[in-house]
Amino acid sequence: MTITQLKYVLAVAEHQNFTVASEHCFVTQPTLSMQIQKLEDELDTQIFNRKKKPIQLTEIGNKIIEQAKIIVDESNRITDIVDQQKGYIGGDFRLGIIPTIMPTLLPLFLKTFTKKFPKVNLKIEELTTEEIIKKLADGHIDVGIAATPLENEMIKERVLYYEPFVGFVPTEHRLYESKTIDVDNLDIDDILLLEDGHCFKESILNLCSTLKTKNQPFQLKSGSFNTLIKLSKEGLGMTLLPYLQTLDLSEEDNSYLRQFKEPVPAREVSIIYHKSQLKIQLIEALKTVIDGIIRGVIAFSDVQIISPINKKKGA
Repeated sequence: MTITQLKYVLAVAEHQNFTVASEHCFVTQPTLSMQIQKLEDELDTQIFNRKKKPIQLTEIGNKIIEQAKIIVDESNRITDIVDQQKGYIGGDFRLGIIPTIMPTLLPLFLKTFTKKFPKVNLKIEELTTEEIIKKLADGHIDVGIAATPLENEMIKERVLYYEPFVGFVPTEHRLYESKTIDVDNLDIDDILLLEDGHCFKESILNLCSTLKTKNQPFQLKSGSFNTLIKLSKEGLGMTLLPYLQTLDLSEEDNSYLRQFKEPVPAREVSIIYHKSQLKIQLIEALKTVIDGIIRGVIAFSDVQIISPINKKKGA
């Protein structure tokens, strides 16, 4: 039994296809199949039911996969332990960032981080919070940046900053003449929201959960703050933006921004990683760079943290 064989088994279990798994392992399909067959012969058991389409694990195969994940993860951490002992900051570092944070935060720190740590091979993916948690658990990424708290016992959270919500209020809106916004004056049914799956939407719903509502004349699903801004300017409702999203707005669009009265509703943004993660030196390096930059961008202190967790679903 070898670590390589276990990696091949995990790849097939994930992709449910020998050809796709071989491509992800950068080997030929016959090589991958042969190694898995050798492992099955050695164990005298069948890990996969090849008659099923897509390929499925056998009952014993499911148990083997769980143990294989532990073995492969622990083998990968041997290098991490050595690097940590040496204080070496380099190698592959896989980062997932949620869509409502990535466009505004990444340009602030990426150039500085890559220049300061040229030996780090930073691989970045835009992922939902749910995808980040799953990939952290599966060992497919090392760290994530997401809105917290997540209340997940397997995940460690280290706060980076608190990002206030800002109102974007069009001329025709009832709150346009207000210099500041009171949360009690919000109406969830005239607030344009992002589509399902974005935790920023869940935060807004949680913020407005106790407010009275009326029927909205249309339904909107958008993954873009820019779309919400354009629709708001057409008089279809106000919207709420995370503070960093407002920094690149035009002078005209800035005139529609309204700050909240204190305590300002805000989201907590954190670096998150699996509790067994050992690339602490890389995580610390990333946090230090972001801390140094964000300190000069966000100076709000009296804030009310709004949870990104869907309260209705409890997730």
